[in-house]
Amino acid sequence: MNQELRKKIGQLFMVGFDALEVNPHITRQIQEQKVGGIILFRRNVQSPEQVAALCRNLQEINAAVSDIPLLISIDQEGGMVMRVEQGVTPIPAAMAFQAAGSVQECEQLSRISGDEMRQIGINMILAPVLDVNNNPLNPVIGVRAYGEDPDTVIKYGMAAMRGLQSAGVITTAKHFPGHGDTSTDSHYSMSLVPHGRERLDAMELPPFNAAIAQGVHAIMTAHVVFPAIESEPDLPATLSKAVLTDLLRGELKFNGVIISDCLEMAAISDGVGVTQGALATLQAGADIALISHLEARQQVAIDAVVEAALSGTISMERIDDAYQRVQQLKQITAVSEWRNAPIKPVGLMQPEALALAKKVQKAALRVQGDFRPLNLQLPVTLITLEVRLRSEVDEAVVARNKEARSSMLPALLEAGVNVREFALSSEAKDADVAAAIAFAEGAQQIVLQTYNAMLVLGQQQLLAALPHDKMWLVAGRLPYDLDLAPNAQGRLAAYGCRPAALTPVVEKLIGA
Repeated sequence: MNQELRKKIGQLFMVGFDALEVNPHITRQIQEQKVGGIILFRRNVQSPEQVAALCRNLQEINAAVSDIPLLISIDQEGGMVMRVEQGVTPIPAAMAFQAAGSVQECEQLSRISGDEMRQIGINMILAPVLDVNNNPLNPVIGVRAYGEDPDTVIKYGMAAMRGLQSAGVITTAKHFPGHGDTSTDSHYSMSLVPHGRERLDAMELPPFNAAIAQGVHAIMTAHVVFPAIESEPDLPATLSKAVLTDLLRGELKFNGVIISDCLEMAAISDGVGVTQGALATLQAGADIALISHLEARQQVAIDAVVEAALSGTISMERIDDAYQRVQQLKQITAVSEWRNAPIKPVGLMQPEALALAKKVQKAALRVQGDFRPLNLQLPVTLITLEVRLRSEVDEAVVARNKEARSSMLPALLEAGVNVREFALSSEAKDADVAAAIAFAEGAQQIVLQTYNAMLVLGQQQLLAALPHDKMWLVAGRLPYDLDLAPNAQGRLAAYGCRPAALTPVVEKLIGA
């Protein structure tokens, strides 16, 4: 009984590990804990060929102990949130599609991205993001959202869904019931959406209703408190039966798989804890508990759910219901026929796909207010705020991919610009800000690339200290940064700071 129960409960867990190849951690989780799903991050990625080999090995190890294939998932949203970046078509951030104004191209590029992921063995895409970013102070969604009103999010979000679905991969709408109108990041603390039900029905829920109507395969929960739905204070949607069962299953009639957001995020781990979070999310109505990092947490959580099932704390009916939904999800061809995925991926980064991505990214470039190009006869001082601390969303580019830094330096040098750079962490600590100001002293032309400056006091202090009559401001993520320097010589936003997004910025700066 225990072994059969463990196999069943293992299917309700998705876990991550830190390695480019199969390691003892993930092997134990597959062989002993019988997990049904794996999540990959940038830490697992070196190249498409390496990811394809990794996915194949994971499935083969699993096939030796189970006839139920693995879900292999990834956050491949586009923009900053692309875990596989080298060797695949660069997909613009969600908000860039709105800026470029092409729903059809959003669908096309989503299909291309989904097809590339399927070819390298990934069968579940944790996208599209259907949050409505109607709060400019939101630190975690921002350009990951397709827009700032529900109609725009529906228009582009459903196009992205159609594209991914036509590629044959599992689509996952997130973060239900909506993470857009929060001013805190649930990776670090609990978030709250205080509005009444009428407002939720008008703003947060319509994109998810549209996704359900279009046949979305899975929906990911938000670690956000919704007092209009859940009466218990401080109980986030991920752990709320009122949200997951009564609202999502009952009112909205969603019959697909509900997956929690990562239970190691501080909103859960610093609250009820990962183990209790896993049990509570399954009791609330989730079908998959996601634990992305630590093996000890993964193992203890699975053991706890097994014990809870044996003691009756969680009903077998609830376990069976979740298990059946996961098995139904795994009937999708990309999962069930994993052996048909090419051992070596072919057809990635097709010229037409690259041209389309470049066209959209260029069309998305936003120029705010007056603009004059750089004087190429004069030297340029580039100051770059870059992500150096890893989070679930923003993954610092590892050292082996120095050429893929979120910096305009390579493109400016290639264009023949006489440029020197000072790079500092987006946290903008006092000492780094002082050093950047000193570096820029006497500069004839300054290009400052921010990263969510409107949320970081140190970046605002840096902006205020630089001479705006000699400064060009590039918003490296949130376009709202542009409002911080109305007198800059040029203000540009491309909804991201990956190399593909920065190319049209540099072209504009140099007057190309």
